[in-house]
Amino acid sequence: MISIVIPAHNEEDRIGPTLEAYGLYFKEKKKVEKLDFEIIVVNNASKDNTLEVVKKEMKGCKEIRYLDFKQGGKGFAIIQGIKSSKGDFVGFVDADMSTSPEAFYDLYKNIGKYDCIIGSRWMKDSKANRSIGKYVRSKGFNYLVRVLFMIPYKDTQCGAKIFRREAILSIINEIKSIKWAFDVNLLYLLRKKGFKIKEHPTEWVDKEGSKISYKVPLQMAAGVIRLRLVYSPFNFIVKTYDKFPEWIKIHH
Repeated sequence: MISIVIPAHNEEDRIGPTLEAYGLYFKEKKKVEKLDFEIIVVNNASKDNTLEVVKKEMKGCKEIRYLDFKQGGKGFAIIQGIKSSKGDFVGFVDADMSTSPEAFYDLYKNIGKYDCIIGSRWMKDSKANRSIGKYVRSKGFNYLVRVLFMIPYKDTQCGAKIFRREAILSIINEIKSIKWAFDVNLLYLLRKKGFKIKEHPTEWVDKEGSKISYKVPLQMAAGVIRLRLVYSPFNFIVKTYDKFPEWIKIHH
């Protein structure tokens, strides 16, 4: 069984088509390949009608269920979805369907003997439709991650990843960052515990309606620098910083 976690924050315009497409695709896989699945939508701090749209889609696909939280944060939502999952394999994708059901299934069928497979938009056979600006920011962030954590992957931030259940559950409670450095934190812990990670070329299409602001690159950089300090002899710097008043902090 595979569990598909979809974090959703104010996604009333995009979550419906995503759930419909994933539901139809994996119901066909269940019929032909006997692949059981579940789709877990984690509604995190939405102020719009995201939850109502999810409930509507549930009527046509019994494999869809939801969790509803007032707390925000993509990492937080993914962690809660993983903890609630039942599958032998657990993965997550973005609510905007930048990763199609076909591309997500391609990750699943290529995980092999690995404990984790991550979609990559920058490998030789990848097909990624991204703007020049996003390409430059992604490459810059990846360089920073490689320097700080010695992680060899070309794309730590792609929103499509799948894990063996025992691997992800072994580190889920040790994650220190639930915001911008979440993916890096997750991969760092998996590598630290000796789990095998495979990076695999994927298809990716940037969708309209992105909520990413100009501040995000700075927040991401601050997040990974903070995370590097957490896992170093200099973690006292982070502890001191955490005592500062909220209005002078750069949120990670």
